[in-house]
Amino acid sequence: MRWLRSLLIAFVAFAIVSGVVLCEGSLRVRRHLPLPAEPASVEIKAADGAVLSAWFLEPSRPTGHCVAVLHGIGDTRLGARGFSPMFLKAGYSVLLPDSRGHGDSGGEITTYGEKEADDAIRWTEWMRRRGCRDVFGLGESLGAAILLEAAGQRPAFNAIAAECAYSGFFAIAEERLARATQLPEFAAKAIVAPVIFSGIAYARIRYGIHLWDIDPAEAARKTNTPILLIHGVADRRTSAENSRRIAAHAPTVQLWLVPGADHVAAYVTDPAGFESHVLTFFAKHSGGGE
Repeated sequence: MRWLRSLLIAFVAFAIVSGVVLCEGSLRVRRHLPLPAEPASVEIKAADGAVLSAWFLEPSRPTGHCVAVLHGIGDTRLGARGFSPMFLKAGYSVLLPDSRGHGDSGGEITTYGEKEADDAIRWTEWMRRRGCRDVFGLGESLGAAILLEAAGQRPAFNAIAAECAYSGFFAIAEERLARATQLPEFAAKAIVAPVIFSGIAYARIRYGIHLWDIDPAEAARKTNTPILLIHGVADRRTSAENSRRIAAHAPTVQLWLVPGADHVAAYVTDPAGFESHVLTFFAKHSGGGE
């Protein structure tokens, strides 16, 4: 039985080391992209003192409607800027923040919503001080999950649109790692689960981050904030099942599944449908707010 004990020790060591490597690679994703000289950046300070940076774009005739567009993992505000024309044309002012640990925003690491949710709420407070009467949010992937987590904390947004959100941190980590191994489901889960547990434990010990508590599905269930979930049926990074799980028990959620769309590609796949769904949904919930 000595060989069995050695095998078990080796597997535990593998899970721990793999978990640490996975954790560090997932938390440190900062990517700097060349930013144009205009528009000028605006800044706020997060609860932990990190300085967060964004662009604020205004239409020729501001209407008092404002939207924060949150980018995905490893991206920056530059990647979110493509949504600006549809909102500016409709009279919305547009906030494009760099998420913490991304672009020009401070923050050593990405926390997948634990700190970012409060960051998003602080941006809504800044927008309201700037004169925004109605504040909305559009999030892509990680940005979508951040908006859901923020809505679960308090109703800072009139309404949010969340594209390709994951239903929970453990669920999406398991899904992506299992897909990467290309093993049968039962075998993949047997190998992947210990690695994820090790990574989550490491994040808790090393950085004090509670990744286990990142639960956008639960946040959506308990909030009164109106939510439009958008998900491509052909998403190969975060399956549409994530949005289905979020919508299953969330009374304020509307789900739009986009045929043929891959990850965060609904706008590219169906631009007219995307604009119609998002702008109509936001218009329906304007005039209220926090």
